[in-house]
Amino acid sequence: MTLLLILGAALVLLAIVLISAAVGTTAGGQSVTGVDRSVALVQALTNAPTELIKEYDESFADRIMSPLQQRASKIARRFSGSDAPERIRKRLDVAGNPASWTVERVQAGKVIGAIVLFLTSVAFTAVLGTSLTVRIVVVAGATAVGWLGPNLYLYQKVYDRSKRMQRDLPDAIDLMTISVESGLAFDAAVQQVARNTEGPLADEFSRVLREMQIGQGRADALRGLAERTEVDDVKSFVTAMVQADSFGIPIANVLRIQSSEIRMKRRQRAEEQAQKVPVKITVPLIFCILPCLFIAVMGPAVIHIMDSFSGAG
Repeated sequence: MTLLLILGAALVLLAIVLISAAVGTTAGGQSVTGVDRSVALVQALTNAPTELIKEYDESFADRIMSPLQQRASKIARRFSGSDAPERIRKRLDVAGNPASWTVERVQAGKVIGAIVLFLTSVAFTAVLGTSLTVRIVVVAGATAVGWLGPNLYLYQKVYDRSKRMQRDLPDAIDLMTISVESGLAFDAAVQQVARNTEGPLADEFSRVLREMQIGQGRADALRGLAERTEVDDVKSFVTAMVQADSFGIPIANVLRIQSSEIRMKRRQRAEEQAQKVPVKITVPLIFCILPCLFIAVMGPAVIHIMDSFSGAG
């Protein structure tokens, strides 16, 4: 009897413990769920404004300029020929690929420039109150300048870069000659030029080395250099190097001959420019210098003659 009472009391205690554990777990689960919901609500309230203003957090270039550039580029492709992108890409290569200049940006710049100058010229002529003919001429000229502005900029970059390459080529070939004669290979000599000099020619030689490192042949890399420039001296140098590599001619002799020939051509160009000076100075001499000289020499005599005639009268 006593044993049954003890067993019954133990079962009752066990039932109480199990019920307490179940109630605690349920309460704890409800508490955790409530905390999670509170945290989720706070996060939602915190992230909601961020999502709403995410579009406005973008930069002005991403929100306005990039879509405008894309639309202007589409308009330019409609008005340009089918080969316009290829021609612009080649012009960019010859210009040295200026920073942040792409085919799409050049085309968009043409359209935007034409529109901006068109509106500016219309407003300017309206303020001045010019005649219809003058207004049409000014507006058409301004629109054409805006359309051709990026092309003119690229042409100027090509001209400046070509002049710099033409001026630096003899010194670069001399450095190559010294490097080859000291025992270096042609690739190592080109690397010396790219490392120890600055300017567009050094950049082109660096590109030639990179193309050779990725597996392109030396002749193909040098021909690519000739295609990316409009300097005749560079093209003749590339032709001589390709032929020397094909026929096994010693590179040092070819470099020495190329250096002397290029220096002779540069001296001839300087003499040619010097001979053009008298012809070029004729126009400013006639229209600027001689009138001032006539005024200074003949002015006092004319004044004296006028005074004489006025006194005689």
